[in-house]
Amino acid sequence: MANILLVANLNCDRILRLNKPLEMGGRFHYQDGGLRLGGGGANTGIGLVWAGHDVGLVSQVGRDKIGDWLLAEASTMGIDCRLIQRYEQNTCEMLLVMTPDGERTIIRPERPIFELAAPPKWSQWDALYINSSAEGAVSWAKTALNDCLVLAQLAKDNRPRPCHYLIASKADMTGRSDLSPWEYGLTIAGESLRGFIITDGESGAVLYQADSEAIVAAQPADVVDTTGAGDAYAAGLIHGLMLGESVIEAMEEGARWAAFAVATQSSIPGKWLKQYLSV
Repeated sequence: MANILLVANLNCDRILRLNKPLEMGGRFHYQDGGLRLGGGGANTGIGLVWAGHDVGLVSQVGRDKIGDWLLAEASTMGIDCRLIQRYEQNTCEMLLVMTPDGERTIIRPERPIFELAAPPKWSQWDALYINSSAEGAVSWAKTALNDCLVLAQLAKDNRPRPCHYLIASKADMTGRSDLSPWEYGLTIAGESLRGFIITDGESGAVLYQADSEAIVAAQPADVVDTTGAGDAYAAGLIHGLMLGESVIEAMEEGARWAAFAVATQSSIPGKWLKQYLSV
């Protein structure tokens, strides 16, 4: 299998389950669902580990008990955490406010600035996936492009994301640009871009390339918790590409992984994905 390096967040999620959908000025009761491992690093990495890949994570956590807990949990799940940095402040909880229909609102603290160290030797890695606002991510991606497959999530702003495959949700694209999706993708990813994938939940995903567009349907699922669905989609996509599948086939795999994710009451992938991968 492949050696895959993730630059992504590792979070301590606290789940608050509301008794009704959110509305302005409303009053709500909640049940405290406790703490759970989350963040793009865990949500993407664990599925890739279950699929047989060697996964390294570049992230940062505080030098406190919650930080220790996060490292222990991620390591137990099989993720290589040796490249995770520690900062002196406390690791703050990420609040996930869940409504009965499975939708979530995320309330997160301001993160300390995360500066990446010197990039690794890219010849040791088969893929790099960036889903982080870490300073130095652009430099890492640029130096990796000639040695391994580079994938990236579109940032919340229009910062560069040099990559071969750029991933975004339709919601992330709202009000972004008057350019066509492909032209906009080129402004973010550069001339190395091979495909720009825009996901849209149960409506599936669209692949934009220089001279074509293709729609890949979503997989049906009973939605329990949508947290981590996009991360699972990215993991399935990476897995398919590492197996040598076409990008369309890899997108179909991503859709399967996302369907398993939304049917699971957790941020990280659940037992349905693990069972699927063990067949």
